[in-house]
Amino acid sequence: MFETVRNAFKVKEIRNGIIFTLLMLVVVRLGCQLPVPGINRDFFAQWFSQITGDSFNFFNAFTGGSFENMSLFALNITPYITSSIIIQLLTIAIPALEEMQRDGEEGRKKLVSITRYVTVGLALIESLAMAIGFGRSGILETYNAFNVIMVICTLTAGSAFLMWIGEQITEYGVGNGISIVLTINIISRIPDDMTSLFTMFVSGRPLAYAILNAVIIIAIILVTVVLTILLNDAERRIPVQYAKKMQGRKQYGGNSTYIPLKVNTGNVIPIIFASSIMQFPVVISQLIGKSGGTTIWGHILRALSSGNWFNMATPWYTIGALVYILLVIFFAYFYTSITFNPLEIADNMKKQGGFIPGIRPGKPTSDYLTRILNYIIFIGAVGLVIVAMIPIFFNGAFNANVSFGGTSLIIIVGVILETLKQIESKMVVRNYKGFLS
Repeated sequence: MFETVRNAFKVKEIRNGIIFTLLMLVVVRLGCQLPVPGINRDFFAQWFSQITGDSFNFFNAFTGGSFENMSLFALNITPYITSSIIIQLLTIAIPALEEMQRDGEEGRKKLVSITRYVTVGLALIESLAMAIGFGRSGILETYNAFNVIMVICTLTAGSAFLMWIGEQITEYGVGNGISIVLTINIISRIPDDMTSLFTMFVSGRPLAYAILNAVIIIAIILVTVVLTILLNDAERRIPVQYAKKMQGRKQYGGNSTYIPLKVNTGNVIPIIFASSIMQFPVVISQLIGKSGGTTIWGHILRALSSGNWFNMATPWYTIGALVYILLVIFFAYFYTSITFNPLEIADNMKKQGGFIPGIRPGKPTSDYLTRILNYIIFIGAVGLVIVAMIPIFFNGAFNANVSFGGTSLIIIVGVILETLKQIESKMVVRNYKGFLS
């Protein structure tokens, strides 16, 4: 990895792309510190610290703490992420969008344009809800129409500007801009989390206990990172053989290749879906001031919050973890089913004269791919659950209150590996160009 980065700085084009990306990330982090006009930040910080559970912590981690600070980028790129997922799901249900997806580069540009409009619309809705909902609670210094409109415009403009920065990084920098912005937001919270762990488990303790705790913490982090890397890179390769064809006096085809089926087919989407569904009742209840107290509804809300799982004082709330695990597995199958079509792949292989050795072309190939995919999805879902539950377990059992979790690690590792692969591919292309010229 370090060799790739070092060699990349020797290439002017890639070096300029890396520098441009770093400068854009500096702009992002500066915007995360600029306050929204008319906001009572002290009141909001006090309100945020009193929130029980983790209903907004997940959102705050994705925004790099800008939501907690109620800054210009408080919404960050979450509207864009949401709109991208929505458009991806709608391509299955709406034939016109599915046709755009198949139209190549022109269709992709149209889908990107639609995603932008949906992003601005979602940002407007979210900023309107925040301005009115939080404004009535005292977040605005003066609750009036002018301040509400100013907050809505500021938050929406901030989200749209971040979307533009992400696209500029994709075009002129290195890697996927939106993913890199999301990654730097998550990474920005890690120093505070490490400080919190040090204060809680190392500082002020006897030397032997401090060293032991530090070793355990480092070991847990390393094991989780290694599991994440393995989960991200693991794939099942299905061999494909192409039949030989005679055209005139020349023979074509006869080569062999493979279909790479990633073990973690859904990436972090199943975790995001499962977390969103479980936190939705909690968020709504807190916004309307109905936390439930000691009623049955209050116990249900606490069971839905991962901050209460694996707590020895209240073990019955851990039943929420079982619901979470089932949701992750369900969404792993659901998301893969709408993004991977074995029947279409089998038909394309048949048209091109390809076949899987020992499997007849057509429907038998589709059934074979479906059967293999079902096994792979389950293994990937179990891996997702393990990576996601390790930080949650230690948060609950040992009160290790950190903002990053399995989702954050999967995003960080995935984006870093993908960016390095893109840099390496650019270097290979450049070397080929130099050889041919």
